[in-house]
Amino acid sequence: MTSSAVAALSLYAGLNALILFWLMVETGRTRMRERVAMGDGGNPRLIRVMRGHANAIEIVPVALILLLVLALLGAPAWAIHLLGLVLTLGRLFHAMHFIAADAPRWQRAAGALSSAVLLVVGGLWAIVAGLAHTF
Repeated sequence: MTSSAVAALSLYAGLNALILFWLMVETGRTRMRERVAMGDGGNPRLIRVMRGHANAIEIVPVALILLLVLALLGAPAWAIHLLGLVLTLGRLFHAMHFIAADAPRWQRAAGALSSAVLLVVGGLWAIVAGLAHTF
């Protein structure tokens, strides 16, 4: 384990926590504006914001766990920065897409693609690193 890799991870964990906070605030603001206290009330605007928030909750924890595992198994700090940047920029674009009612489609595509890249690359790397440290 290198402490610089774990320190790099802390940067992206913090940034992604702030993105999740932003989504949480926007979900709450939309609830208040649309007067929907529970669920989505069938409101298309609220459904959109909630879906963006839910998607982040689905992706970010697993991605950060992958980065942590890689850091703990000795991945270099530059790799954690690279993967963390892919995650964070993708999540930022994705959040922007779901918060804005008239957002360009490329934002959602960039978020989805970056998440897929991180999950596949990080997942495969974690498997290889785990096997290498097991045998």
